[in-house]
Amino acid sequence: MKPVLEQEEIRIESFLSEAEERCLANDVLDGLTRPFKELPPKHFYDSRGSELFERICELPEYYPTRTERHILETRAWEIVRRTHAGELVELGSGSAEKARVVLDAMSRAGTLRRYVPLDVSERMVEEAAQQLVDEYTELTVHGVIGDFERHLDCVPDPVAPRLVALLGGTIGNFPPGTRRGLLRKISALLGPRDYLLLGTDLVKDPRVIEAAYDDADGVTAEFNRNVLHVINRELDADFPTGAFDHVAFFDRRHEWVEMRLRARRPCSVLISDLGLRVEFAAGEELRTEISAKFTRDRLEADFAAAGLRLDSWFTDPDELFALSLAARCE
Repeated sequence: MKPVLEQEEIRIESFLSEAEERCLANDVLDGLTRPFKELPPKHFYDSRGSELFERICELPEYYPTRTERHILETRAWEIVRRTHAGELVELGSGSAEKARVVLDAMSRAGTLRRYVPLDVSERMVEEAAQQLVDEYTELTVHGVIGDFERHLDCVPDPVAPRLVALLGGTIGNFPPGTRRGLLRKISALLGPRDYLLLGTDLVKDPRVIEAAYDDADGVTAEFNRNVLHVINRELDADFPTGAFDHVAFFDRRHEWVEMRLRARRPCSVLISDLGLRVEFAAGEELRTEISAKFTRDRLEADFAAAGLRLDSWFTDPDELFALSLAARCE
């Protein structure tokens, strides 16, 4: 651990070691040497990828972000009243825009004490911390720079009843076994007065889902290809990014979306920093994301496997998306 910033209302600590910062290299070496090539979606999000994703969130086809925010805005007061929470721990916090909705409700309820953002971006955590302590005079911020898959044990002990939030449907990016393992780790953060607030995209008409991941303007396609730009820049690779087509489809058997990149022609890619050459046949695909869609029953089963129980369920009138509150089983 190394302190990044420490002042009266703000403390930020980094838990990213040099080895962990090589996560991209490790994931590329592992994922591109498999018989079916794949990469984890977290590598989309450099500064360009984050800007592209913000554009995606404004697209008419992309319902998850605006629907989740609507649910949060209409139910935040109920959530805070139900949980009596005074501390918000946000996993993968980003710009903290959704956190403000919950912090507002805590402030109105008179319970607000601390915000704990956990994110790999030191810049985003520091900027959010400075803005939030200016907005909420009663608030302190304890930022954690790290990867929530590996650094949940670095979250500080609570100072008030705690709400741990994992929003945006992010939990759907993990296959079932990994997903349940992550929920078990999150469960370990919860005391008897604490709750998990989880955002999940729901099973619905496949046409609605597929349109959200393959918009007419091609923004999602460019976002998908951005992972190749990241590898080219960070690992001195020579992916011909224009030679890969964006593919997105809803797998009805698994009830998840897959995003892939498909080579239009044979490609021989050198990743210099790894001393690795990767061959792609024409038509060969690289999977870059899965995004599972949930039913209430499936989510309850995942919670049960992680030692959690569903406490409250909030959705929109069209049942596109859901927020759920879960607590540890007694």
